[in-house]
Amino acid sequence: MKYRKTIKLKDGRECVLRNGVESDGQAALELFLLTHEQTDCLLTYSDEFTMTAEQEGRHLQEKTDSVTDIEIVAEVDGALVGMAGIEAVGSKYKVRHRADFGISVDRRFWNLGIGGALTAACVECAEKAGFEQLELSAVAENDRALAMYKKAGFVEYGRNPRGMKSRFTGYQEVVYMRLELPGKL
Repeated sequence: MKYRKTIKLKDGRECVLRNGVESDGQAALELFLLTHEQTDCLLTYSDEFTMTAEQEGRHLQEKTDSVTDIEIVAEVDGALVGMAGIEAVGSKYKVRHRADFGISVDRRFWNLGIGGALTAACVECAEKAGFEQLELSAVAENDRALAMYKKAGFVEYGRNPRGMKSRFTGYQEVVYMRLELPGKL
């Protein structure tokens, strides 16, 4: 699936939202490792990620070549500063109407509108792909992210008080959210 849009950030700079492609492998890997060190609210720790830059590049290209899945990067002044994507929950009839959403943004670029723009881009792509439901999970203490998801129309449908286990704080409550889409698969 193809996507490209230029937005104006709150500080006046331009940000290009576009497909991640194979040549972005090294930069995407570095961004992944950085963002996963900056917060304890993401699914993995940077030392648990075993993909190489080449593998990450192939993964990005596969998403670009997909008709349903996508990985969108946010680029400011030639550097990748955020990534978000959607991925089908499965191909079986009973779940093929659903997609998972994930996002991360370099902390130095928080509060500029990148997270909201990446979320909106993924919602648009999920609708284009025909999904009927977009889903996410977030750590309950991540108030800023939860507010952004609610603003985008996501609604909470459940919680798991021991959904994740932090190396630093112990168990973290996970909030499950969904967004109904008009698509038909």
